[in-house]
Amino acid sequence: MPQPFLRILKHVHRLRLWLVAQLTFALLGFARLLPARTAIELAAALGQTLGPLTSRHKLALDNLRQAFPEKSEEELEKIAKGMWRNMFRLGAEYVYLEKLFDYDPDATEPGLIEVEGKEIFLRLHEENASCIFFTAHTGNFELLPVCAATFGLNVTALFRPPNNPYIAKRLLSARRTAMGHLVPSKAGAAWGLARTLEDGGSVGMLVDQKFHRGVAGTFFGRPVQTNPLLPKLARQFDRPVHPARCIRLPGGRFRLELEEAVDLPRDENGEIDVAATAQLLNDTVERWVREYPDQWMWFHRRWEIRHPPRRAGVRRAP
Repeated sequence: MPQPFLRILKHVHRLRLWLVAQLTFALLGFARLLPARTAIELAAALGQTLGPLTSRHKLALDNLRQAFPEKSEEELEKIAKGMWRNMFRLGAEYVYLEKLFDYDPDATEPGLIEVEGKEIFLRLHEENASCIFFTAHTGNFELLPVCAATFGLNVTALFRPPNNPYIAKRLLSARRTAMGHLVPSKAGAAWGLARTLEDGGSVGMLVDQKFHRGVAGTFFGRPVQTNPLLPKLARQFDRPVHPARCIRLPGGRFRLELEEAVDLPRDENGEIDVAATAQLLNDTVERWVREYPDQWMWFHRRWEIRHPPRRAGVRRAP
């Protein structure tokens, strides 16, 4: 293809991304003019209407059929529509994230946020512990770093920016307001997390995304490739690994759960087994998703495999 034509296509692509970003910013700006509850409910209604019209809806239904072969088409469609409500809610909630988090450990009346595992948060703070936290794209997972900061925990979170660079820049700036330190998931991110653990800090990451050339495993009985970074960091720095998740509750409320550290599988040399630990992460996320299937992103190509899986444990963590 001629070089001038390629440059034109590149500029057209950038223009399209810019236009999409401006439309997104305009919608979020409009949401700011509305009361939080109204804007979030409106976003949920739009999601339930518009989501099923997209090509991703078909992908979501295909994934749901394979994950829940025992469910009827009506049940699967209901889960998919609930997923779109959840995802559009999440987009609107970015505007009000700090306002939504009203948790007060000393409050006598319940607010929008309830925390299960408060004693673990307090213990980790008192011990000034260095830990690794992991979660998944369930509920409003963005509330978890805010919760950690509320309990005085210094957590550096691995952040995967959106593919649209204009949205990514704005989102990264917004997330820095109340979410502690962020490390974009690009080349060198592993070194940043390693330095944090080496300095006695804690790190957190999402573990339910596809990762080309990851270690082989299964998720809902289907082959997947999983990022080995968390198991490698846990092996190198011997830090406890805590599962954490967010669950949407009726009435626009949330429950944030922090679990005790999990026992990670080890090999014959007593070192953390990278592949087995990656599978443990998958199994934990699957347990969460089975409990609240409409709160996970079924339109994600989690099961897509493009390259042969890497052998786990060949290299030490960065």
